[in-house]
Amino acid sequence: MEGFSFVDIYATKGIEYLIVIGFLATFVFFCRYLALRTEEPGSEKGPVEFVEWFRVPGDFHFHQGHGWMKTGEDNVARLGIDDFAQKLVGRVDSIDLPPVGSRLSQGEKGWVLTADSRAIPMLSPIDGEVVAVNEEAVRSPEIVNEDPFGKGWLLKVRPGRLAANRTGLLSGRLARRWTEEAIHGLRLTMGGTLGPLYQDGGSTLPVHQDGGSPVAGIARALYGEDWVKKVKEHFHTEGMA
Repeated sequence: MEGFSFVDIYATKGIEYLIVIGFLATFVFFCRYLALRTEEPGSEKGPVEFVEWFRVPGDFHFHQGHGWMKTGEDNVARLGIDDFAQKLVGRVDSIDLPPVGSRLSQGEKGWVLTADSRAIPMLSPIDGEVVAVNEEAVRSPEIVNEDPFGKGWLLKVRPGRLAANRTGLLSGRLARRWTEEAIHGLRLTMGGTLGPLYQDGGSTLPVHQDGGSPVAGIARALYGEDWVKKVKEHFHTEGMA
C-alpha cells in the first residue's frame, strides 16, 4: 500500500527492553556505590547472627578466651573482644594494649581491660606481631561495649602461624554452639533462669523470652563480689594479673 511503512514491533520492543535493562543495571550500580560510600570504616561487615542475645558474626573466628580474629587485606588480622565478653564485664573503663612491634602468642595474655578499677587480662587468639593499635578504643573504651566487632577492634596483627592458629579457633556453627554452652552455664548459676539479668526497653538487641534485654555487667549481677574471679574463669586467665 502506498504511503505505508512497515514497523517491526518486535525489534522496537527489543530496544525498549535493552533500555530498561541498562537503566536497572545503572540503578543497582549507583545504589551499591552509595552503600560503599556511606559505610563506616572498620564497621562490622558480613552476616550478624544472634545466639539468644549475644552477637556471633558468621565471618569471625573466636578464641575460647572470648577474643576474636578477622583476617583482612595484606595478611593482617584484626583482634578484639566478643559480645559475650563485653556484656559479661559491662562498661570498660580503660584498655591496656601492647605497643606496635610486640609479639603475641595464641593462648597467652594479649591485653588487659579495666572495669570498676579491676584489671581483667584476656588471651590473644593468634600468634603474630602487632602492627597497629586502635587509639580510638584507648581514648574512648566505651566503643568496645558499643561496637565490639567494628569500631571497637583492639589490635591489628601480622599473623605468624595463621593456618595452625585457626585450628584452635571457632567459627560458624561451632561458634554458635560454643556460645549456647556459655549461656547454659550462666543459666545453671541462676538455677535455670536468667530472668533477673534482664531489663526492659532501651536496647537494639532481641527481646528474650525471659523478659527484656541483658543488664550491663552480667558478671556483677550473677556473682557479686566474686565477679572478677568468675570473669577470669570464663576468659581462661585465672592467676594472671
